[in-house]
Amino acid sequence: MNFIHNNIKSFKFNISEIAGSLGDMGIFIPLFVGLVTVCGLSPANILIFSGLFSVLSAMLFGIPIAVQPMKAIAIIAIAERLSPNQIFAAGLVTGFVVFLLGITNIISHLNKMIPKSVVRGLQLGLGLKLVITGIQMVANTNTFFGYDSISIGIISMLLVLVFLFSKRFPGALVVCGLGIILVFLKSPHIFKELNIGFAVPRFIIPGKSDFIVGVMRASIAQIPLTLLNSVIAVCALSWDLFPKKGVNPRGIAISVGLMNLIGCWFGAMPMCHGAGGLAAQYRFGARTGGSVFLLGIVKIFVGLLFGAACLKIFSAYPVSVLGILLLFAGFELAVVSRDMVSKTDFFVMFLTAATTLALKSIAIGFAIGLIFSYLFIFGIVKIEKLQNDMENKI
Repeated sequence: MNFIHNNIKSFKFNISEIAGSLGDMGIFIPLFVGLVTVCGLSPANILIFSGLFSVLSAMLFGIPIAVQPMKAIAIIAIAERLSPNQIFAAGLVTGFVVFLLGITNIISHLNKMIPKSVVRGLQLGLGLKLVITGIQMVANTNTFFGYDSISIGIISMLLVLVFLFSKRFPGALVVCGLGIILVFLKSPHIFKELNIGFAVPRFIIPGKSDFIVGVMRASIAQIPLTLLNSVIAVCALSWDLFPKKGVNPRGIAISVGLMNLIGCWFGAMPMCHGAGGLAAQYRFGARTGGSVFLLGIVKIFVGLLFGAACLKIFSAYPVSVLGILLLFAGFELAVVSRDMVSKTDFFVMFLTAATTLALKSIAIGFAIGLIFSYLFIFGIVKIEKLQNDMENKI
């Protein structure tokens, strides 16, 4: 247990860490609001357990590993209006599969078989996807002026750029503060209606039909995304950002598995550790587990005392501000791919990213990138020949 003690000793609680902890809100808030308002999940349960797992992740890993909603499950659940029990069942099955791959260490062997160029392609594709989503969130406000508008998005972007390297006034803190001010100006009554009420999660047992629907509609789509983005990509990014404290696939897989095997029985949303979340928190100043620890404590406190009430604030929070946070998170994730210098590696990376974006599937992008990578490795296809063939066709 010495490593936990050492991790805790390394925590910093300064303004940069506070700002960094807010970097992941662009991913967390939209899915949180959707799962609660559309699917009926308890906001208190989501906040309490995501906060608890943030605290534990900070202590176990010592770096700002994010705790996020499982995106595929969340998006499918919101789009198809899955019931809470179907969502919990999907999380339990996904968590069990990932935990099994982690505890048997199969995930580490899979990680060694995947070339770095393919991982970089996944990071580039996911990063660009976050950038595009962030821009779309701002554009979809469909108005240039207002409390939540394109002009607010532009102002937020300028503020992030102006305070990008400031330690006294970190960009994420400034932009999140702007969002709170806009919520107050637009809907001041929300803050007056906040009621204190102690919330206690209860044990939930999904039925057989819930597991069938959850697996067929959501788990099948989530499992490859979790393995590639929440385990393999996040581990690769952790070593890029923290060369001495990167995390290993087995530990992350076990962590993701346990979060869902514990939390989903008590009404928590399915959760994972996302590469985008780590990139976002690092981009906005997080350098130790202290940022995630602080965020976790705040989530637990808010969930226990203001669970239902805080949904009103999150629902009113400007989408244009969240979009800009998401944009810069995507940029941080994509920029790590700049170390691919050889033609072969660059081609595989670019092909993986392009396929991921074009087909909107991480699994297909990964499969295409992996196939071409091994074709190059075994000399079945040579990049020079491929380049000449393409030039001749042009």
